Amino acid sequence: MPVLPDSPLSLWLDQGGPPEPEAPLSGDLDVDVAVIGGGLTGFATACELRRAEPSVSVAVLEAKTAAYGASGRNGSFAMTVVGLGFGTTALVRGKKFLARAHAYMERCVDELERFIDDERLDCDKIRPGFLRVATTSGYVKRLQGQVELMQSLGFDGITWIDADETKAMVSSPRYLGALWEPRLLLIDPAKLVREEKRLALRRGARVFENTPVLAVASTAAFGAPAEGFRLLTPAGSVTAGRLVFATNAYAHLFPDLARKQVPAFTYMIATEPLSAEQLAPIGWEGGQGLEDARNLIHYYRLTPDRRLVMGGGPVGLKARNNLDRDSDAAAWRHLEEHIHWLWPHLGGLRVTHKWGGPFSVTMDLTPALGYVGEGRRAVYSLGCIGHGVAMSYLNGRVLAELLLRPGRPPQQECPFVNRRVLPWPGEPLDTVVKHALRDYLRAEDAFYERGSARL
Repeated sequence: MPVLPDSPLSLWLDQGGPPEPEAPLSGDLDVDVAVIGGGLTGFATACELRRAEPSVSVAVLEAKTAAYGASGRNGSFAMTVVGLGFGTTALVRGKKFLARAHAYMERCVDELERFIDDERLDCDKIRPGFLRVATTSGYVKRLQGQVELMQSLGFDGITWIDADETKAMVSSPRYLGALWEPRLLLIDPAKLVREEKRLALRRGARVFENTPVLAVASTAAFGAPAEGFRLLTPAGSVTAGRLVFATNAYAHLFPDLARKQVPAFTYMIATEPLSAEQLAPIGWEGGQGLEDARNLIHYYRLTPDRRLVMGGGPVGLKARNNLDRDSDAAAWRHLEEHIHWLWPHLGGLRVTHKWGGPFSVTMDLTPALGYVGEGRRAVYSLGCIGHGVAMSYLNGRVLAELLLRPGRPPQQECPFVNRRVLPWPGEPLDTVVKHALRDYLRAEDAFYERGSARL
């Protein structure tokens, strides 16, 4: 397995203080279910397994420390977006699928909020609503078309608001209007992961950090009479009857999932806290989460201590097994320039944190989860394409159901379960396809932004 890099600390991981990892696995362990991945999906699945069936023994194995991957480095948005957005999903998968997917994502946001509230998880949760802002006339037409599309499918909570209404919420001279959707949670994702870890431990799961899974084999290869898995780690092994790959952007490191997804990289910055004088021209009293209408989106929010956090823009790519792309000076510079483009009066604002990390991309730009291998004993979740916070909890419930009720559909209808996943080609064609897709998205953004100032 490739060495996972020591990445720049995200704002969330830095503000949360040094991690307090559980001890690594040492020796051999037998459990009913092994969960690979100590992020939002992994801990949610462990929590749900122990809630639904307390007699099931569960172990979570994390290669680094809890929230190391995308779960601790994301933009903190729990939202209803699937893949590259409403229009792209309808184009690639059809309107009927979009309707099912959006209904599921609405439930994802609501169920995540219920879970946080019921379990009293301290993660700075707010529900301020979402603005997808238009910054050119072309993007106005694109967003108005998306509003019409979603309303035609029966989703009347998504509306178009004009420039004045938009600026009354968050003001920039660049805003020409926005798609408004009230269903959005903003959280501190690292806090949420650590809270879920504590909940999993309270419910009786075992957690081992700094425990990378080096190989997964059938127990039959070791002469065992029953079907199951043996997971090899640096200082021990786990024998498990059932297995969860909660590995998302790192899933390609395991042979059974190698061609279901590829990692791409996104980058973020956080500024020093804004003063009252700096915020006055912007407003933003509601704390809404924002994205723009680009393919290679910019996403941004204010934190509880009034820092401006922005991510997106340039997307980093590398060969499939090269995960050392968590830093990109040009991408961070682009994000600083975009802040100044939106709000010229914020020139000179000091950036305190810069980080990046991989997100998981399937060939058809759609999430996927379900069984892998034979015997319905192993499940996986991947392909969130940067929108995994919202679906992490409900996906975890679905994965738990798939293992505890094999062969029966999950009680929670999910359009991403056991679907056919188009395989990515092997290298070097894999790299060619990834770069071609990114170049197309860049070119389309340039078309919409032609004649406007640099974005």
